[in-house]
Amino acid sequence: MTRLGDSVQRASALLAQDLSSDTTVRRLLEETGARRYLDLSDLEAGEQARLIASRAVEVLPSAERLAERIEAAQAEGHGLHVKLGIDPTAVDVHLGHAVPIIALSRFQRMGHDVTLIIGDITAKIGDPSGRSSERPPLTDEDIARNLAGYRDQVRPFFDFERVRFRHNSEWLGAFPLPRLIGLLSQIPVSSLLQREDFRTRLEAGHGLTMSELIYPVAMAIDSAEIDADVELGGADQLLNMQMGRRVMELYGLRPQLVVTLPLIEGTDGSGAKMSKSKGNYVGLAASAEEVYGRIMSIPDRLMEPYLRAWTEWTDEELALVTGRLAEGSLHPMDLKKVLAGEVVTVLHGLDAAMAAREGFTAQFSRQAFTDVAGLPEVALAEHAGEGIASVLTGVLAFTPSASAARRLAKQNGLRLVLETGAGQRSVVLAEADALRPLGEVVAEQLAAAGGAEEGAADVKGVFLKAGRKLAQVRR
Repeated sequence: MTRLGDSVQRASALLAQDLSSDTTVRRLLEETGARRYLDLSDLEAGEQARLIASRAVEVLPSAERLAERIEAAQAEGHGLHVKLGIDPTAVDVHLGHAVPIIALSRFQRMGHDVTLIIGDITAKIGDPSGRSSERPPLTDEDIARNLAGYRDQVRPFFDFERVRFRHNSEWLGAFPLPRLIGLLSQIPVSSLLQREDFRTRLEAGHGLTMSELIYPVAMAIDSAEIDADVELGGADQLLNMQMGRRVMELYGLRPQLVVTLPLIEGTDGSGAKMSKSKGNYVGLAASAEEVYGRIMSIPDRLMEPYLRAWTEWTDEELALVTGRLAEGSLHPMDLKKVLAGEVVTVLHGLDAAMAAREGFTAQFSRQAFTDVAGLPEVALAEHAGEGIASVLTGVLAFTPSASAARRLAKQNGLRLVLETGAGQRSVVLAEADALRPLGEVVAEQLAAAGGAEEGAADVKGVFLKAGRKLAQVRR
């Protein structure tokens, strides 16, 4: 049996036990946490390809071709050359950025050679369309600082001692114009215009600049210059990576295989991709308590994709816990606590994960919300006339937009909770309620609780719940 098989056998035995037990969860996190550094080189070529494909959106041309290429490289006594391009324009990194790094780590632990391409040329140019102030041109000092911050934040997921760094300025900085034009003459513009964002802008009557059309070709040259066997990237980069295959053929090289990885939905459950601008992200530099709490705030439906994205669990183990959820032998809250523990373990260690678990349980397992300290608040005196969707978006920042708040209500994820001495009365708010003034809805529910005056007197606290996020409504 392989090293991974041994670990799966031990973890599966724990996953079949009571996952509300701190002792069991600690042993599980210890096992799966150690798996992040497990040597996977004893996996056969087919097993390696299946493991990579199980967490990918697509493997092109196919997972079978990936297995063949691995087997051929092994027969020659070496691994594949795997490439990932990273963007040195951001200082803060979140869990969404970790997805390709985790996949790259698996290739690394399988015995393959990995190269990180630093896009310093493009970073110095900024946004090629000239439309975005979020991607200004950077200096060498900016790039070095951002790269250092990136390495520090994703280091828990990846061994930087066994990686090659290449800056694409090494070849693009002095790329001859005749050679570039020669490449461009063999690439149909129609292949570049397949990008959805390009088509959308053209259909809306907006133009494209030549720099935007050349940009994907410049990125494709990276693959040819380092002679990559495999390129990793987000699913939104598929056309750029396919351009890499085309340019490699023009270089006379065997085209790379492409592995696209999922774009992870943000913690608010609105359907939007995880991003700092939307506030629906988990920062890699955040404290253990904040990371744990943010993971615990996600809708239950995100547990499986999050487990797929950020843990080393296999399909066999995922099937085991999803089966237990379906049959009712595992509570979703217990599984979500394990997920939160997995993420904190890799970022801060096992002891920090267990401490965050204990702290969360102590704070949020109380019967009364009124006992919970530090909840965000919204004052009716100031915001009674505002629509609930507007309050969720502009005041509490619980949702990235009013439309996201309405979608949450449509999914029965928006509630008003009235807390009395006798317990809690939770009211599911309809999509139409999300557009009504907060004060009007609160007054209506207070009246329904037992008459406007009598009901209001008996209610100890009023709370607005959006998914897993909770705020107190001050009357």
